[in-house]
Amino acid sequence: MPISLGRFIVKDEKICYGEPVFVGTRILVSDVLEQVASGMDWTAIIDEWRGSISLEAISEAVRLAKDAFTKDNPSVPMEQLS
Repeated sequence: MPISLGRFIVKDEKICYGEPVFVGTRILVSDVLEQVASGMDWTAIIDEWRGSISLEAISEAVRLAKDAFTKDNPSVPMEQLS
């Protein structure tokens, strides 16, 4: 059964082994986040994926990734570095 992770991102065991993808595609969110992390321009990312994703979809992926690393998220342990 598909699980919506946001307006543009979904997980479905029948699509890409349940890895998060952009709705209506088989584009892995992790692939796009890797492109963002490498410094690739967001419009170039959209062009590379032939317009299958939008600026809003990339923004949502970045926001969800950021949320995964905030100290308010109990699923990600944040420890003081010494």
